[in-house]
Amino acid sequence: MEQYAEAVAAFLQNLEFEDIPPGVIEKAKLIVLDTLGNALAASTMDFGQMLLTVARALGGAPESRLIGTSERCGAANAVLANGTLAHGLDYDDTLEEAIVHTGCSGAITALAVGEQMEASGKGVLAAAVGGIEVMCKVGLVAPGKFHARGFHPTALCATFGAAAAAGKLSNLTLPEWLNAFGICGSQSSGIIEYLADGTWTKRLHPGWSAHGGVIAVMLARQGFRGPGSVFEGRHGLYRSFAGEEGFRLDKLKELGMTWEIPRIAFKSYPCGSISHPYMDCALRLREKHAVHAHDVEEVVCRTAQGPVHRLWEPLSEKQSPSTPYGAKFSLPYSVAVMLVRGKAGLDEFSDKVIRDREVLHLAQKVRYELDPTIDYPRHFSGHVRVKLKNGTVLEENQPHPRGGLESPLAREELANKFRANARMAVPGDKVEEIIAAVQSLEQLPAISQLTDLLSPD
Repeated sequence: MEQYAEAVAAFLQNLEFEDIPPGVIEKAKLIVLDTLGNALAASTMDFGQMLLTVARALGGAPESRLIGTSERCGAANAVLANGTLAHGLDYDDTLEEAIVHTGCSGAITALAVGEQMEASGKGVLAAAVGGIEVMCKVGLVAPGKFHARGFHPTALCATFGAAAAAGKLSNLTLPEWLNAFGICGSQSSGIIEYLADGTWTKRLHPGWSAHGGVIAVMLARQGFRGPGSVFEGRHGLYRSFAGEEGFRLDKLKELGMTWEIPRIAFKSYPCGSISHPYMDCALRLREKHAVHAHDVEEVVCRTAQGPVHRLWEPLSEKQSPSTPYGAKFSLPYSVAVMLVRGKAGLDEFSDKVIRDREVLHLAQKVRYELDPTIDYPRHFSGHVRVKLKNGTVLEENQPHPRGGLESPLAREELANKFRANARMAVPGDKVEEIIAAVQSLEQLPAISQLTDLLSPD
């Protein structure tokens, strides 16, 4: 009986750039651009500097660029740092139903391993598409189930996405693919206990998991063996991390027949994806009705049960986040900061603003009601009802986040997001060169023509 890892391997072995739909290619290039902007911005920050220091210490042959620096190190160690940078601001892309962030694994790994292999832009782009698609399908087998058991879906799925990208560039044979994915099952990890105190481990998850995926490919190429039944086995990925039943393993056989990249959403705000439709609702209420914090009696948001333990509880902590990173996973804070300030950029999730008395006072008035009709995690929707002290009730609904298939962000809006992020690390003229290089990625004879630009020098 065919193992599901064989179906994934067959997709990757047969994947040719020319067979990828043009819309998928164009969206994948936007994912690369968005991912690089996030990583460049993060390279200037404390957690980013820590990861870069560790990657330097781990060292290795100077194969792959450490983003935001003039240095290179071993490809697997570059992926560890760069994947963490790309996800560290929580500003990166998301596939709603699977709840995975993809560029920080698939694109980052393709760039680093592509540089190591002296690959062309076309080869790297095909590998990135393969890695992202595999990561998405692995997540779609068990939507919502990883989170429910306390695991971060991106952390578990990124290992396979990274191995897919690295293995594509390494031209693995079928036995090597099966071993690589089997090894990935023991490399995947990532608990969500960071929610308890707003600490930083979530930032590390895709970098560490992608690092594991690259290592899995390296080991498989040496003949190191892993279980081919990694997906469906009694002690495989899903039964270990997602429970005993309810999996849609046939999603893995849909690779190449249905494409997930067009459904991936870009973020407008540097915080948890599920919060975004609520924040958009809050912004519209502020703009339409000139809502002022001192006029508000209460704010009620309808939510599905699934996100409650991540974005709403314990309510006292969410209404007064103890750290800037914790604020990124607080709907009371995110809604309040939008109503008060009318924006939610990097500054709104800083030490200074999370102490803003006006924001915190309003956050104390934000609560939730469970709504079983919300089709989560298939859709991230938002609903905000504001009751003013004079008795007026104002409401806004949003059925999906901006930035996805139903409501895409304009290409120029994404380019401006990239510019704002990238200018924190590199000069303005180099920012435009990066945009141009990514736009023509498949035409670059060597991917180093792009990665050379990712340095402040």
